[in-house]
Amino acid sequence: MQQYESVIVLTPLLSEDAAKEVIAKFKNILAEGGAEIVAEDNWGLKKLAYPIQKKTTGFYHLTEFKAPGELINKLEVEYKRDERVMRFLTIALDKHAKAYSEKKRSGAFNKKAETKTEEGSN
Repeated sequence: MQQYESVIVLTPLLSEDAAKEVIAKFKNILAEGGAEIVAEDNWGLKKLAYPIQKKTTGFYHLTEFKAPGELINKLEVEYKRDERVMRFLTIALDKHAKAYSEKKRSGAFNKKAETKTEEGSN
């Protein structure tokens, strides 16, 4: 199974609970298709770089998962059908992206920043 990363931007008209329901719907689609969710990151309500459908903010959610390739088409069709999804992007991760993602989740990048600040304060 290939590892993928999918980011969706939901309409800001949703409440926090409604946004969680939409995300749960897509997680359920992944689970039914035999995918294994590796990591999730809910970025919350963020300002968009440019207006989409006359909206300047959106709920961002990143999901990293391992899935068979045919599941991606089904997932993206569901993204397109749901009017609450303003934008989405799904990419296949190569070995370098997997390694970077693993380091990011383990906090390796934050540890370096912490040691630099500790050295500067001494």
